[in-house]
Amino acid sequence: MTLDGALDALETEVRAMAQTVRKETTKSLGREYQPAELVAVRAEVSGPGVRGGIDLRGDGSVEAFSGRVRRAVIEPREDEDSYAALRRVLGSD
Repeated sequence: MTLDGALDALETEVRAMAQTVRKETTKSLGREYQPAELVAVRAEVSGPGVRGGIDLRGDGSVEAFSGRVRRAVIEPREDEDSYAALRRVLGSD
């Protein structure tokens, strides 16, 4: 599978899950975590020199990241959504 194909599949699946997957506010170790702070689904692509993905948050929002162990959030540019930002950083246009 090509990088473009993998990113197309990732986007299709995460967009579908974003319609139904939610997390409730959670308390753990004396702290309360709001749905936007919780990762409900993490979808990743990886290959030679390529590692990144999309986190679907508990409130339905999405956030792109690069890396694996040390994830770095990818901030979308003004004309992009998180999926386009991921494509830009991973080199797939």
